[in-house]
Amino acid sequence: MNQHYRDSRKIDPAGGALLGDGSPNDMNRVEIGPTQLAFAEWAQGGLDLPDLAAMRAFRHARLTAHVVARGYAGVLMFDPLNIRYATDSTNMQLWNTHNPFRAVLLCADGYMVMWDYKNSPFLSEFNPLVREQRSGADLFYFDRGDKVGAAADVFANEIRVLLAEHAPGLKRLAVDKIMLHGLRSLERQGFEIMDGEEVTEKSRAIKGPDEIRAMRCSSHVCEIAVRQMEDFARTNIGDGQTCENDIWAVLHAENIRRGGEWIETRLLTSGPRTNPWFQECGPRVCQPNEIISFDTDLVGAYGICTDISRSWWIGPQKPRPDMVYAMQHGVEDIRHNTALLKPGVMIPELSAGTHVLDAQFQKLKYGCLMHGVGLCDEWPLVAYPDHAVPGAYDYPLEPGMTLCVEALVSPEGGDFSIKLEDQVLITQTGHEVLTQYPFDSALMDA
Repeated sequence: MNQHYRDSRKIDPAGGALLGDGSPNDMNRVEIGPTQLAFAEWAQGGLDLPDLAAMRAFRHARLTAHVVARGYAGVLMFDPLNIRYATDSTNMQLWNTHNPFRAVLLCADGYMVMWDYKNSPFLSEFNPLVREQRSGADLFYFDRGDKVGAAADVFANEIRVLLAEHAPGLKRLAVDKIMLHGLRSLERQGFEIMDGEEVTEKSRAIKGPDEIRAMRCSSHVCEIAVRQMEDFARTNIGDGQTCENDIWAVLHAENIRRGGEWIETRLLTSGPRTNPWFQECGPRVCQPNEIISFDTDLVGAYGICTDISRSWWIGPQKPRPDMVYAMQHGVEDIRHNTALLKPGVMIPELSAGTHVLDAQFQKLKYGCLMHGVGLCDEWPLVAYPDHAVPGAYDYPLEPGMTLCVEALVSPEGGDFSIKLEDQVLITQTGHEVLTQYPFDSALMDA
């Protein structure tokens, strides 16, 4: 293993060798993570920090158990978020989503190997659960050209040799997302390729205690950033210049300032651009006496997603009665559906018991009632009754699951949409709403 120089200067010389989450108190540490600003705000907010070593061990044990329970030789992961889950390491995450140069193999005996960019094996050395660092998993055409097939054969042979040692006799290998040449090379090595996404999504669905602490920290960061965004919008809309992108940029900046990572979408729109939903924020100059609606989709501190939505009325006039009614209807929808959440309830029961939106809001309702959340939007999905597929999600809720409860109240042919979403933890006895950000009182009062 290569040894790399580490600067020993401290973020806080009086703070000891480790920060509160167990990571090195080192100005130049390799691990990405929270900033001093985030740590200070969490301390002020009384938050308990995650123990990152314990969080990584929990994830490793859980993923290994899922591999063993299925009788698989291992799970081979290319998805950057599955790699983050398995190793807690990152490398150019967004670029990696469309240029798959990283891979991790977790063998049935727990032995874990990382294939990384050839010049950056050190990026996972902080985690002793990663036993080897290699390179050569870049099986995409841009990087390999007409010799990608040969590269895939070399990589697949490495997988064969590793699994012969760490999972002897087992030939079923779970793989999440792999390029075509890689798949064919693995099959030529005699592996039966199984659904790796099923393994990783089920593993990620239940959060351990330190993951929940990390999620609370991420939520805290997100809600501070949303407050800054709301203050900016209310202060600047009406100046004839402030556009949707200006408002959205505040959320990005405040997330990054605290050690957050990225935002997965551009879902903030104003006025008539909120309907139909799923237009992305752009250069429209925001006007007074309109609604701003948004969905954070924010990958924040520790790589944890905080996915919440709110709609704001930007005065000075009062909103129309139909807007107030839509907001009240959306809040009723969120609260009714959240009240259904408890361990043991089956996902189809949630679909069957959902609050029913008015007929005028049915056509443009959201794509799902609820979805899991962790490192991003995750399994499971809770569908509306008219979109539910029998047998797709016949599973109970379990303690440690985290779900986002969605509501899109969007009148067909209208000039506004109300978008609301809360993040909820399933507890041993029921649920806890993690989202603390208030609903806009101007849209709640008749």
